[in-house]
Amino acid sequence: MKTFRKFAAPLALAAAALSIAGTAQARPAHGWNLTPARSAEIRQDINSLNTAIDRATARRTISQREATGLRRQARDVQRLYVQYQRNGLTRAEVRTLESRVNAVRAALRMERRDWDGRRG
Repeated sequence: MKTFRKFAAPLALAAAALSIAGTAQARPAHGWNLTPARSAEIRQDINSLNTAIDRATARRTISQREATGLRRQARDVQRLYVQYQRNGLTRAEVRTLESRVNAVRAALRMERRDWDGRRG
């Protein structure tokens, strides 16, 4: 049993040290950076909101009044993106933008399904 402890304990420590070193290498040493591809993806998501709203209006699944309110929300997200983009996007700002885009998409889905022609 003592020989097992002599070999098992150092092996367990070595395995733990290697797993910690592996995760440290996976993360950038200088912090979190937004890649240009991710920034372009967020910009594309924001731009696709207006396209989806226009398409729903053309198909008459939402009214003009509903479309106006949704366009206003999409414009607010666009303004927020421009404001955040000036100094570079942080992780929290990306999360905020994604949640706002998802909220507008959810509102569009709800407006399509209610068939009442009114906001809300």
